[in-house]
Amino acid sequence: MAAARQRIRDLTSSNQIGLPEIMVVEAVNQFLRSWGAYFRWGNSTKQFRALDQFVINRIARSYIARKHGRRKKGHGLYELLKSRTRLGLIQLAGTVRYPSAYAAR
Repeated sequence: MAAARQRIRDLTSSNQIGLPEIMVVEAVNQFLRSWGAYFRWGNSTKQFRALDQFVINRIARSYIARKHGRRKKGHGLYELLKSRTRLGLIQLAGTVRYPSAYAAR
């Protein structure tokens, strides 16, 4: 989880402010898809929810709010949720797969 959070911090750092929100969200999505596909087997629902919340807060506070010159995450969260598709941001919660009893046979 620590490595995933650090990677998301790197993808949403202040040196990405010049890029459009869609490009940053797509880079985050690419990381989340690959990370989630690797860790989705088993009981990782709580970790996925925590990472989803971290991603939303990070993009809202550290990227969108800064890009628009605001200090609070409320403005970034408003911009993120104002978009019908949440700028295309994917969620990991709900993608957990549990191994079946017949998978080992």
